Amino acid sequence: MWRSRGFTLIELLIVVVIIGILAAIAIPKFGATKNKAYAAALKTDLRNLVTAEESYFYDYAVYTTTLPTSTFMPTTGVTVTIALGTSGWAATATHAQIPTKPCYIIGGGNTTANSLATTEGEVKCTP
Repeated sequence: MWRSRGFTLIELLIVVVIIGILAAIAIPKFGATKNKAYAAALKTDLRNLVTAEESYFYDYAVYTTTLPTSTFMPTTGVTVTIALGTSGWAATATHAQIPTKPCYIIGGGNTTANSLATTEGEVKCTP
C-alpha cells in the first residue's frame, strides 16, 4: 500500500500565492495606520502645549515661545513652533514622518493665527 507523505508542489504554490495576496492587502492598511498614529502624536502634543502655556501664564502673566523642558517636551519626531501674537499665541506641530501634514492650535485669546485653527484650544490638522 502506497502512502503519500507531505504536500505536492501545486499545494505549496497555492498557499504561497494566498499569503502573497493577503500581504498585498494588509501592507497599505498598515501604512495608513502609522500615519494616523503620527497625527495622533501631533494632536496630543498640541493639547499638552495648551496646558503648559496656561500654566506658564498663570505663573508669569505672559505667554512664551520657549517653554522649559520640565513643563513641555514634544514626542520624538515632533517639532512644535510657538508664535506670540498681540493677543495670545499660536502653535504649529509637524512630524518628521509626515512633514506635509502639520497641525495647528491657538490659545490665550488669539483668533487670527491661520485659516485652519480658528477656535481656541481646538487642534486642526491639514487633511
